[in-house]
Amino acid sequence: MFGFRKMLVAAAALVALGQSASAFEVGIIGFQFSSETHARVANAAAAAAKAKGWNVTLLNSEGALPKHAEQFDALIAKKVDAIIIAMGKPVEADAQFKAAKDAKIPVITVQSGASPHALFDIQTNEYKVGADAALYLLGQLGYQGNIISARFDLNVASRIRGKILDAVLAENQAVKELGKFSMARTQSWRDDVRAGMQALLLQNQGKINGIWASFDGQAYIIDDLLQAQGVKKGQIPLISVDGGKESYERIADPSSTFMATVAIPFEEMGKQAVDAIQAIVVDKKPKESITSGPYLFTEAVLVDKNNVQQFLKK
Repeated sequence: MFGFRKMLVAAAALVALGQSASAFEVGIIGFQFSSETHARVANAAAAAAKAKGWNVTLLNSEGALPKHAEQFDALIAKKVDAIIIAMGKPVEADAQFKAAKDAKIPVITVQSGASPHALFDIQTNEYKVGADAALYLLGQLGYQGNIISARFDLNVASRIRGKILDAVLAENQAVKELGKFSMARTQSWRDDVRAGMQALLLQNQGKINGIWASFDGQAYIIDDLLQAQGVKKGQIPLISVDGGKESYERIADPSSTFMATVAIPFEEMGKQAVDAIQAIVVDKKPKESITSGPYLFTEAVLVDKNNVQQFLKK
């Protein structure tokens, strides 16, 4: 009897070992978790992967390119089955993307831009997102007046939104951009935005009719600065992009100057990345069954006072 029990225990251990050895493993890197959107994508992808029973290595590059490259290299060396990158840097980390492809490790990115070495990038149509945000702001101004802007040209999505704002302003010259601040630092970006926008607000005091921010994290800081100066909702409309609980609360808050955002479904995009890996890598379906191009687009929705309550309930 004792011998039989030992055999059962040994058999169970072998089964467990076999399951562990064969478990699918995915590496997920978020470029900077202090940015809420990066964390939302990466955490949603990790949760979706764990729900499938996959092993997950979740990494935060903390906004540092050298660390981002090291983490990418580590996942390749670990021979994970697939990699998901949230808000990555396909140009700056091209060598790592190529190394992953050479090692036959499929890579899917989210809100990062295309890479010839990745399967595809999941993102919203940033040209449409940029147009929605810019035209909403100009609509609030009656297509005349002065604005200032907070930009982030190091990020491809934010950069596109800024370029669309430029195009809209070029066609609507009754609206003048008095000044713009472009965020340069990523690790201490909040301090960077606070100092830059405070300087712009002081330089243009009494002349600003509206403010455009390239993402909601910047808008929160600007909103706090405006509220500290006693600006009331609607006096200087503040428009941005991203969405999320804090954005919806500020839009609904009568004391906040934040008027609207273009809400991007970050959690859904993280889940889409995992579903795509399941289809292409696990189920061996062709990549074209998901998308034929370098991008898989998702829809974004403009949220303002008219529909914010339905987003607060989610």
